[in-house]
Amino acid sequence: MSFFQLSLIAAVALLGPLLALPRKWHLPVMLGQLLAGIAIGRTGLGLVDSSDPTFTFVADVGFALIMFVAGTHVPVRDKAIRPALGGGALRTGITAVLAAVVGIAIAMAFGTGHAPLYIVLLASSSAALVLPIVDSLRLRGPKVLATTAQVAIADIACIVALPLAVDPPNAGRAAVGAAVVAACALVLFLLLRWLENSGNRGRLHDMSEDRKFALELRIQLALLFALSGLAVLGHVSIMLAGFSFGLVVAAVGEPRRLAHQLFAVSDGFLGPVFFVWLGASLDLRTLTGSPGMVLLGICLGLGTLVVHGSLRILGQPFPLAVLAASQLGVPVAAATIGTQLHLLEPGEAAAMILGALISIGASTIAGSRAARAFSEPAPNEPSKGRPAHPA
Repeated sequence: MSFFQLSLIAAVALLGPLLALPRKWHLPVMLGQLLAGIAIGRTGLGLVDSSDPTFTFVADVGFALIMFVAGTHVPVRDKAIRPALGGGALRTGITAVLAAVVGIAIAMAFGTGHAPLYIVLLASSSAALVLPIVDSLRLRGPKVLATTAQVAIADIACIVALPLAVDPPNAGRAAVGAAVVAACALVLFLLLRWLENSGNRGRLHDMSEDRKFALELRIQLALLFALSGLAVLGHVSIMLAGFSFGLVVAAVGEPRRLAHQLFAVSDGFLGPVFFVWLGASLDLRTLTGSPGMVLLGICLGLGTLVVHGSLRILGQPFPLAVLAASQLGVPVAAATIGTQLHLLEPGEAAAMILGALISIGASTIAGSRAARAFSEPAPNEPSKGRPAHPA
């Protein structure tokens, strides 16, 4: 990858803010970035190569950072999160049962024999997509909190379960890797909490702010990349490393200055690179000669919406239920692993991506509807019926 290509990626990523600019549309920033990647990648003009090692590595760094920032946004210290976790776990379990029914039916209808894989796909949610949407649209409230917990639990559970569904012989290795990452995250929590309670973290913060050293940012990034390296060695997704470390930082307490620095690094550069890379890596043209696989992709996409939307019966607002159906990381990982191991039917990988794109489109509309009911006004922006916050 050259500097000219990096400049192109940064330029087309501006489509995200441009589409999100009209407030009445309530579109998430990542949507425009994903569409920009599709336009210049394998499906579109082919101006960038998503398989380029440098491009892929920078995108992986962006993904780890996105998940880290998403984890820091989970209000772990809020007492309201405890009942939300219970409700999120319950919804995840019910979703898994419904996904088993629908996944088996789809596998039987198309004769692929991949029912376990479809079950994981239908039950999954993408924290990398949902949490940025929640954050960019400023969705708030107990019901949003419960949905956030549901998405986080479902995403982690499906990432752990994916190797068992796609590649059972190596599932044990992936399980060990996930356990190692989780154990290291726990050790980091205990260490950071000790530093916080002893006052050492506060003294470091004051010195760093006074001398303009940005030490907290440097240390957090070093720990994040080390944990991501362990995830790669353990053959598990770096999503697990980034999100778990973000939860650790949220549980200890994230300084406001560090949050601003992370926002600049993630949302200003590495996050857009990841979403553009993700769009560029999709090759939707492979579906043109496989009408059966097009139908499979549609069934997977609609099946995901049915499975998650059914939670409306339990009192979850329908827009939030559909928003939780958004998925991409798990289908992309499943398509990649299945293709590398030659376990999928021709066109089946693209069908899974098509199903994921259907869920993304539906969740974008759902996020727009949810913003009308659950959004919090931006700072200094008056809301209906309430005075503006003082400057």
